[in-house]
Amino acid sequence: MPKVLIVEDDPTIRTAVIRALNDKGYAVAAASTAMTGLQMAVSEHPEVIVLDLGLPDLDGREVLRMIRAVSAVPIIVATARGTEADIVHSLDAGADDYVVKPYGGAQLDARIRAVLRRTAGPEEEAAIEIGGLRVDRRSRQASLDGAGLDLTPREFDLLHYLAARAGTVVTKRELLTEVWQMPYGGADKSLDVHLSWLRRKLGETAEEPRYLHTVRRVGVRLSPPSEPGAA
Repeated sequence: MPKVLIVEDDPTIRTAVIRALNDKGYAVAAASTAMTGLQMAVSEHPEVIVLDLGLPDLDGREVLRMIRAVSAVPIIVATARGTEADIVHSLDAGADDYVVKPYGGAQLDARIRAVLRRTAGPEEEAAIEIGGLRVDRRSRQASLDGAGLDLTPREFDLLHYLAARAGTVVTKRELLTEVWQMPYGGADKSLDVHLSWLRRKLGETAEEPRYLHTVRRVGVRLSPPSEPGAA
């Protein structure tokens, strides 16, 4: 039962949306102001936020940026503002989807299910095997060519996050947000240091990578040694 946070100042719309989503089986929390919505976004740990832009105490796009500074929770902007510029600005500010009022409960339900599918993390229960590298989330153990790796908790989390997205370039901003739980724009020196330590334990260097390939000015990609990496 996914938890949805509704941030909407209009009591009629708010009540209708809560009822519609409850009928679909969602657990729903609601806020009528931007500041209450921000507090609940942190305290309630919603899986999706439905955010109105026309809030009485703060513009919704500013709320969107503030939530994005501390959380990667999917956000659907639901508002009467339907111009292309409004949509583009909201998506650029970090929204995952945009729905224009008036909208029905069935449409909102479909959009919530769609963003949850898009943002669902990879399966974390099964051990991940890439070349000679094996990462087991359940036991929090990793091995390389059959030999156990002595990793710190942060090194393991970093390796698992990259291994679960093998072949995909993961940006430093994403790693800082998802692994370090650091707001967007935070310093990445700690990330660089941990990547260096992790490379050493994998028997490689940034200049001669085997698994961890740096994609300049973009991020890091974990791939098997047989695949060429971008240095």
